[in-house]
Amino acid sequence: MKQLAASRARANFAETINQVAYRGERVILHRRGKALVAVVPIADLAALEKLEDQLDLQAAKQALAESDERIPYDKVRRELGLEK
Repeated sequence: MKQLAASRARANFAETINQVAYRGERVILHRRGKALVAVVPIADLAALEKLEDQLDLQAAKQALAESDERIPYDKVRRELGLEK
């Protein structure tokens, strides 16, 4: 994975975006030697979000399997102050 100083990415923004968008490169931007963010192709972001959704669903199924207690949706909304 390519690493690039944030200041250099800012100075060459179009080039950095093109490397990611058209060459599929992943770029880690850093400042003072510390990694700050990653710029990734949109397909990678979509795959990451899909994986997160799968993990959330798995965790929810596991939580439901561990307990028979159910709280009505309306009660949860009231307790969280989400009632209209």
